Amino acid sequence: MTKPIYLTAEGISQLEQDLERLETVRRGEVAAKLKRAIQEGDLSENFGYVEAKREQAWLEGQIAEIRAKLKAARPLEQNHNGRVGLGSRVTVQEEGYPPETYQVMHSAEADFSRGRISDDSPIGRALMGHAQGEVVEAVTPRATIRLTILSIQ
Repeated sequence: MTKPIYLTAEGISQLEQDLERLETVRRGEVAAKLKRAIQEGDLSENFGYVEAKREQAWLEGQIAEIRAKLKAARPLEQNHNGRVGLGSRVTVQEEGYPPETYQVMHSAEADFSRGRISDDSPIGRALMGHAQGEVVEAVTPRATIRLTILSIQ
């Protein structure tokens, strides 16, 4: 059995939209490239054909990956009884630095530029299951950092 992937409704919707675009628009574009390349003749030395086939393989891989994610997707429930869990918005502070707020997400929805960190990241792993007021240690590539959990939403 596939391990469930807990995603927000927004995340599930985004995957569905991405799949729809890849299956319709992108597949059509790649099929047109292949058709043009085939019409050029001699496929053994046809760079356009080779590249279109590579693009087609990559596209089909992306489609398969998104389908697998959607099959394993489960709606995210955000009742963690005051502890950090998937979907929690957590404000933390490292001594000597201003507070930072992150939302802990499955890696499929993580996007650091939007303040969304993966539960598999060093900080995400360190925060999971902890409560407000607790101090956690996260082993990052640069150093081990201590974070105080200021709030959980």
